[in-house]
Amino acid sequence: MRIYKKFIREGVPEYLAHYYWWAYLWGKSIWFFDHQSIINAILFGQYDALLRKTLAQIETKPGTRLLQLTCVYGKLTPSLLHYSGNEVHLSDVAIGQLNLARSKTLDVADRCFLTRLNAESLAYADNAFDQVIVFFLFHELPATARQNVYDEIARVVKPGGSVLIAEYGELPTHHFLYRFPISRWLLSHLEPFLPEFWTENVSEKLSAALAKKDKNIVDQPHLDYCFARFYRVMRFDVR
Repeated sequence: MRIYKKFIREGVPEYLAHYYWWAYLWGKSIWFFDHQSIINAILFGQYDALLRKTLAQIETKPGTRLLQLTCVYGKLTPSLLHYSGNEVHLSDVAIGQLNLARSKTLDVADRCFLTRLNAESLAYADNAFDQVIVFFLFHELPATARQNVYDEIARVVKPGGSVLIAEYGELPTHHFLYRFPISRWLLSHLEPFLPEFWTENVSEKLSAALAKKDKNIVDQPHLDYCFARFYRVMRFDVR
């Protein structure tokens, strides 16, 4: 039996088990990848810059309800809690990832609410959150799953709230990592849904999902690039 099928029996999506069991579901990999030096290497030394740019766009007004869609390795979750001073709801489909997040947030556990949910089908009420934060998730989803997540974000974010997305930039045809065949092949091999995501218009996808809920994006999104536009942080204000 292929190793990944074991994880499907644990209730995770087939694509996650098939392509990413080695990165997010296996206990030894959870321990290995949650070292800051490893995370920074995976992001070509840009983790701290991306974290700073993300935190700069976090809602800090008292009483704000934040939703972080899926756990991430590193210090994002505790940073959200300490930087904002507000409650953070964190959902993930992988129990191991939720356990890891809890171990990092014990000092603020009263403001950190962990729930096992698939981002494609959230159990939260409509208009439940002032801000939805998505940190390097979309490029790991197949197209249908991405659409489902856009739709769920549009449903749970409040009018007057915002959506904050940190991700790869647009198709980086001029970046040396893309122009160099070996690095381009390696990225596409390890991240099989990234090539398709590179060509996706995030603003259009989110705008279309919001329109289904009679919401829309206010003006142009805040957009901040790093690493020669290889990565970007996008904030969309919603009305």
